[in-house]
Amino acid sequence: MTVKEIEKAIEKLSEDDLSDLRDWFYKFDNEVWDKQFESDVKAGKLDKLAEKAISDYHTGKCKEL
Repeated sequence: MTVKEIEKAIEKLSEDDLSDLRDWFYKFDNEVWDKQFESDVKAGKLDKLAEKAISDYHTGKCKEL
């Protein structure tokens, strides 16, 4: 199935089904994002950002929100 075919199918959904699809996609997209984030953390892709944030905190470059 192509994206265009999916788009056309979505356009034909009832309001209730469209609402269900939104809810499902929101959960699905969050799960995908969480898995990617976890993978990036395990791979060390965020280490430099974390080190910079900790350094900034210790040198007083941060302010309370």
